[in-house]
Amino acid sequence: MSSVLDRDALEQSPLADLHVIANELGVDGFRRLRKAELIDAIIARQSGAEAPATDDEAPKPRRRSRARAADPDVATEPEPEPEPEPVSEEEDGATDEDAPARGRRGRRGGRGRGRGREDGRDGDGDRDVEREDREPRGGREPRAERDTEEHLAEGAVELLGNGSAFIRLGADGETTDGDVYVSAAQVKRCELVTGDRIGGPVRGPRRSERFPSLVRVDTINGRPADEVAEGTKFEDLPAAWPTERLALGSDDVTLKAVEWLTPFGKGSRVLIAGAPRAGKTELARGIVEALAGREGLELLVVLAGVRPEEAGDWGEPAPVATVSFAASPDAQSQAVEQAIEQGRRVAARGGDAVVVVDTLEYLPPHLARRALAAARNIADSGSLTVIATAPAPFGGETTVVALDAQLTALRRFPALDLPGSGTLRADALVGEAGAEAIAKARAEAASS
Repeated sequence: MSSVLDRDALEQSPLADLHVIANELGVDGFRRLRKAELIDAIIARQSGAEAPATDDEAPKPRRRSRARAADPDVATEPEPEPEPEPVSEEEDGATDEDAPARGRRGRRGGRGRGRGREDGRDGDGDRDVEREDREPRGGREPRAERDTEEHLAEGAVELLGNGSAFIRLGADGETTDGDVYVSAAQVKRCELVTGDRIGGPVRGPRRSERFPSLVRVDTINGRPADEVAEGTKFEDLPAAWPTERLALGSDDVTLKAVEWLTPFGKGSRVLIAGAPRAGKTELARGIVEALAGREGLELLVVLAGVRPEEAGDWGEPAPVATVSFAASPDAQSQAVEQAIEQGRRVAARGGDAVVVVDTLEYLPPHLARRALAAARNIADSGSLTVIATAPAPFGGETTVVALDAQLTALRRFPALDLPGSGTLRADALVGEAGAEAIAKARAEAASS
């Protein structure tokens, strides 16, 4: 080159121009250098103070900026990428830092209550997966040796609380060291739910990652992922009246009264209504305990707007989200919507899901109605049942269980407000004779 470029001019130049300059100067291995290291190498090459590097050893920068000197990852990285790019969840993988959050049955963590991903990196998942698929590209150096060869894996999905997931490879979904991490971006894009069986290519862990990561989802429950993702929207699926009753089978007098006087089934929109201290939360918790562990039923509990002390009263299944009454309406709405969305995915795949929400009281009315409206019995397919608490009905419920605060205060159970309670099309659940018996029992209870 005819002139010597100073550092300021080089720092203002794009990376592509620096590559041209480095190529003309004969700087070996320049494509593997980050911008600051490349500038140092060009200056050293111009001055003749340092011999060109070989392919096996990149030139070491003589001067490092303060920002780079303070970054231990950059200082110790054996073979840096050509330019820094945003790292998605797929690229980041399951690191040792995240290990406590990895799965309900993880070796060090609880039920997916780890720190989660809240830095907005999910949006880059698609781009990173595409980059993974295309590499190596023409003109790029081979990936660093820390990347291992891809192989195929297939197993059952287990969602985590932060939106990501694992493919469990052990028998009966047990945790193993070979379990495969699935980024939140891929979970969202493919609408994965716990229990789905997925398959695809897997790459080995990188740097501080603890688990291998899924490169892309090729199959979902034995079908190509593209076909599953292009299905009909949930809102457009045909809805039918609930026809399969959800029996509670409890000895509690209130639960017995609810089961026989206000029955509900798969696909019902159930609202437990009543004034403060009427017993809404206790009834919702009793219903969850009665339905817990039922085979073929995905049970999700979300606590939104509850007292902090109430969170510890819930047993199994543990709530998928807990937001106190001090949180903003937006935070509460987001917690409810995430649980409802997971229930939608289960129902759309032909499964049966029940989402229990305590409470809708502090949500904006239109968002509360939207959460209830998600419940439906999909014709010839799955179902989503929503059971929620609120001070009063919103409209659109198929079953209303009204509680009497005065009877609860006097401990006169069951504390049902029969005139305010009822089930639409009870005959579809219990038949004509059953509906007649319910009407007679309600009349007798009201007159006593």
